[in-house]
Amino acid sequence: MKAITLFFGLFMLATCSYGQKRVSQEEFKKLMKDKNAQILDVRTADEVAQGKIQGSMNIDYFKAGFVETATNKLDKNKPVLVYCAAGGRSASASKDLKKAEFKKVFDLEGGFDNWKD
Repeated sequence: MKAITLFFGLFMLATCSYGQKRVSQEEFKKLMKDKNAQILDVRTADEVAQGKIQGSMNIDYFKAGFVETATNKLDKNKPVLVYCAAGGRSASASKDLKKAEFKKVFDLEGGFDNWKD
């Protein structure tokens, strides 16, 4: 029983530390303070024109070659903070980035629609 508990605990720690993780706005803002953080907006250009999180880079998730473009523009070893409008696309984008071997991927819960400076 102790072995199962230990295994589960280590699995959860590894998932939170090195996998994609959905985070609150408060946690997202804390992560943004890391000088190595890369903020990724996966919305369309029209959506970005309505406003964006300061310091973010836009790579449209709906455009062909999303993962290729992200791989060329982002460092896989630095944290990637991902957001979209409401949270659906960023969840998918985060999973795709993780599959592409990005080490730390954080997905903003609720997306830009709920963002407050």
